[in-house]
Amino acid sequence: MAKPNPLLSGAAGRCPNCGEGHLFEGFLSVAPQCEACGFNLAAADSGDGPAVFVILIAGLITAFGALFTMFALRSVWLTLIIWLPMTLLIVLILLRPMKGLMLAAQFMNKASQATHD
Repeated sequence: MAKPNPLLSGAAGRCPNCGEGHLFEGFLSVAPQCEACGFNLAAADSGDGPAVFVILIAGLITAFGALFTMFALRSVWLTLIIWLPMTLLIVLILLRPMKGLMLAAQFMNKASQATHD
C-alpha cells in the first residue's frame, strides 16, 4: 500500500503518517496520537505560522474586496456589512487546513519537534 501525500492529508485534517486517523480533536486542538496508526502527534507544534499565512491571505482578499465595494457602491455601511463577516468566514475556513498543512510539513521534513519519540 502506497503512503499518502502528507500535505494533502494534513490539509484534510488527517494523520500525515497514514492518512486515515484524525489530526485534530477539536477545531484546532491537535490529537495526542493517531487512532489509526498510533503515530505520536502531540510533539508537533505549528506555532504562529498558520495564523500568519491566514492573516496574509484573508487580508489580501478582504482589502481588495472592500476597496472594490467602496468604489463601486460608495457606501461605508454596506462595505462593513459585507466584508466584516466575510473576513471572519475566510479566517475560519482557512485556519484549520493551514494548521494541518504546517503540521504535515513538519512531519514531511522530519522537523525536530514533530519527530519526538
